[in-house]
Amino acid sequence: MKTDDKKTGGHALPYIPASVHLPEVTVKVVVLSIILSVVLGGANAYLGLFAGMTVSASIPAAVISMAIFRLFRRSNILENNIVQTAASAGESIAGGVIFTIPALLILGTWTEFNYWETTIIAALGGILGMLFTIPLRRAMIVENPLQFPEGIAAAEVLKVGDAGGAGVRYIAAAGAIGAIFKLGETGFRLWGGVVERATFFAGSILYAGTNLSPALIGVGYIVGLNIAVLIFIGGAINWYLAVPILTYMRGVPEGIGAIEAATTLWATETRYIGVGTMVIGGLWALIRLRRSLIDGIRSGAKAYRQARSGIEIERTDRDVPMQWMGVALIVSIVPLYLVCEHIIGMPGVSVVVAVLMLVASFLFSAVAAYMAGVVGSSNSPISGVTIATILSSSLLLLAILGTGNPAGPASAILIGAVVCCAAAIAGDNLQDLKAGRLVGATPYKQQLMNTVGIIAAALIMAPTLTLLQQAYGIGAPTPEHPRPLPAPQATLMASVARGVFEGGLPINMVAIGMILAVIVIIIDVRLERRGSHFRMPVLAMAIGIYLPLQLSTAIFLGGLIAWAARRTHRTAESRASAESNGVLFAAGLITGEALVGIVMAIPIVLSGRADVLAFWGVHEGNIPGMALLAVVMYLLYRTAASKR
Repeated sequence: MKTDDKKTGGHALPYIPASVHLPEVTVKVVVLSIILSVVLGGANAYLGLFAGMTVSASIPAAVISMAIFRLFRRSNILENNIVQTAASAGESIAGGVIFTIPALLILGTWTEFNYWETTIIAALGGILGMLFTIPLRRAMIVENPLQFPEGIAAAEVLKVGDAGGAGVRYIAAAGAIGAIFKLGETGFRLWGGVVERATFFAGSILYAGTNLSPALIGVGYIVGLNIAVLIFIGGAINWYLAVPILTYMRGVPEGIGAIEAATTLWATETRYIGVGTMVIGGLWALIRLRRSLIDGIRSGAKAYRQARSGIEIERTDRDVPMQWMGVALIVSIVPLYLVCEHIIGMPGVSVVVAVLMLVASFLFSAVAAYMAGVVGSSNSPISGVTIATILSSSLLLLAILGTGNPAGPASAILIGAVVCCAAAIAGDNLQDLKAGRLVGATPYKQQLMNTVGIIAAALIMAPTLTLLQQAYGIGAPTPEHPRPLPAPQATLMASVARGVFEGGLPINMVAIGMILAVIVIIIDVRLERRGSHFRMPVLAMAIGIYLPLQLSTAIFLGGLIAWAARRTHRTAESRASAESNGVLFAAGLITGEALVGIVMAIPIVLSGRADVLAFWGVHEGNIPGMALLAVVMYLLYRTAASKR
């Protein structure tokens, strides 16, 4: 009934063959999916507002599902896959909402989180992202398969949990390591999570840093050296060139340390180089994918016609019918327009904004999905995609409305909110569909249950945000809330939208990023024509420019381990077996860290303190974390390099 995960024509044979039909959408699956989507969505809403990041929920949801379903007499791998597909939607919707909607409060457009507007924006944005995964699945998973590292990791987790055997010890051991590491660093605060050093030198800044995260090492291992190198090169361009050059040109700032100076310059200016690179890189990705996207749409329409004519389509290749997608997109215009009209109060502008939402949602869903296919959902900078959306929309709206129009920034944020939710869901759901393809799931059932998870999470977003606003405050400090949740992404979105209409946006940095993207594209095209094994996809470099250097460095270290381990094997059979073990170990590191990240949100939310588990005090020293991470890296290498 089961086949090995061998490679044939660039595709993996499914774990459960298409000819085998197992229950997928059952009562226990639906109930657990809704519960996990709500819980994970609420927890990530707080973490995102507090720390500026969310924790990927696909693998934690898969692990939780397997643990709970073991209590039932009958359950199977496809049921667990459906649960992780639907439950992970909660985390994605939370990210899309918290990165954008609070900006409406920061701008003064709202004074509270309006329930129906917030719910409709979150639900429609998420559903649009799900609908766009229909052609995107065929373009990025079937026709031109990308890596989707977290999808591969989730599939390995599901298969190991279903089959047991030798692989269990790798993922269990690595999961325990990742969990203990995360608990010690973020929970007990026994060491700092980042190693970074900076100094002023010769009128400039020299900076270096890395994140002490086993999960990022695991991601770097899964994506491989080529992509890991490009991400690091992007970070080096920003932190080793742009930041030092700007500092030298403007002079060393007084009254702040070198690390703070470098971080401030990156956050307020040089980060926008990555935004410009993403804009051009995203357009180029769409150009390169145009045939696959068109073929995907045609293939979906053909599948629908075959089904209508009675021709049997393999279970593992059935998507939601393309016609449903078209009808849903047309129908969605109405509620999008009504929300815009209610908030903006200008019918003509509301029509333009609603149309822009649809167009931008598709374009940037494709971009976000491509980036997720390269580096994974957790490390895909959705906030960067959203900034590019808000920037592009603001410039277009500026031409329509002119400067000083109060409806301009709010309109741009609304577009960004829908696009952010759509892009987050598109990247996350394609990870789930990649896992589904590897385990032998039915795509349309995953897509429908993803919609259930989206709606469940959307319904609780406004009450969750309202609770957090009343308890802690969001954005700028006030007398009632002197230490609010900072909501860093939403604050940045508000500053971008306001900056376009009122001035102050570093357009020169965006332009530099666009020029850099063109240069990288030209180099990559030449490498492709030469048949080079090393390629330079521009979005991978754009990700590195946009991310903090410490994240890029950790991913790079994981890529080096993959390269070093691969060189120890002389035969293809030995290499394939060891790489499978390495992927299992890397997946375990991601799983353990993500699970603890979710669980720790509970005491943090209940207490309102980030250091609630710091029973032995808060320690900022890095030596314990560096030593332990070195051990983790060695264990990953030994696992992947082992001849057994």
